Amino acid sequence: MKRVIAIHDMSGVGRCSLTVIMPIISAMGIQVCPVPTAVLSTHTGGFGDMVFKDMTDFIKPCYKHYKDLGLNFDAVYSGFLASATQIDSCLDFFMGFSDALKVVDPVMGDNGKPYKTYTKELCERMSELCKIADIITPNLTEAAIILGEEYTPVLDRKTATNWLLRLSEIAKCVVITGVRLVENPYDDAVFNIGLERGQNSPLFVEYKQLPVHYPGTGDVFASVLTGALLKELQGRNLKKAISQATEFAGAAVEITYKAKTEPRNGVMFERVLNRLCQDESCRGGFSTDTEVRRETKQAT
Repeated sequence: MKRVIAIHDMSGVGRCSLTVIMPIISAMGIQVCPVPTAVLSTHTGGFGDMVFKDMTDFIKPCYKHYKDLGLNFDAVYSGFLASATQIDSCLDFFMGFSDALKVVDPVMGDNGKPYKTYTKELCERMSELCKIADIITPNLTEAAIILGEEYTPVLDRKTATNWLLRLSEIAKCVVITGVRLVENPYDDAVFNIGLERGQNSPLFVEYKQLPVHYPGTGDVFASVLTGALLKELQGRNLKKAISQATEFAGAAVEITYKAKTEPRNGVMFERVLNRLCQDESCRGGFSTDTEVRRETKQAT
């Protein structure tokens, strides 16, 4: 069984970060070994003053313990990091397990603005991780920060391709999520776009944008993408991985939207986890597609 080290924060309520990453990658038949950067009672969007526990002092000793045990991992997957010290510790994992697939979700901001905790220095340090990554998964805001470009909510296809090419010079492979294109005639059409270093033809995978925003959807997408790439180490298929991640995230958003739950609670990915299982033996306990549709109809 393949193993992934997931270096992320953990929020008890709100379906994001490790509470999303662990079940999703596990459902794909891959063991997840969490290394929490912080533990929160809820995520930061809409639940008031949450309880917060910084885990900086845990990360480096955890790395040392794993090295002392002589453990090996197939991937190291990092997300939100709260300080330069945590970035240093994350670099230890990437360099110490050099044969592992290195996935960096450079969580720095959204909607054109960096998060309050992300100073200019911290954004620059995040770029250090991106430079040694096999794949990075920024949203449009984070892509602009990494490239030093002014954020714009809509790109033309030429600019989108240019951003991908420049980012692929930093990391070996890049996927930018949530891209709207000027040329697209449909208002609800959004794209996840990707490119591997050395390739000239970018990938554009379209999905339908619903009129709602849920926290944690980026974690859902990047988790499926990581699992899909790990399952195909012999000749990784980036287009297939992006398509699977886009389809799964879209299904989770759609079922949540139909159920009319509070957006701050995140997406009901549990209802569609069975789509990620490798074989019939891991489907036990999950709802069938028919049951999911029935439950959604009752909720609406």
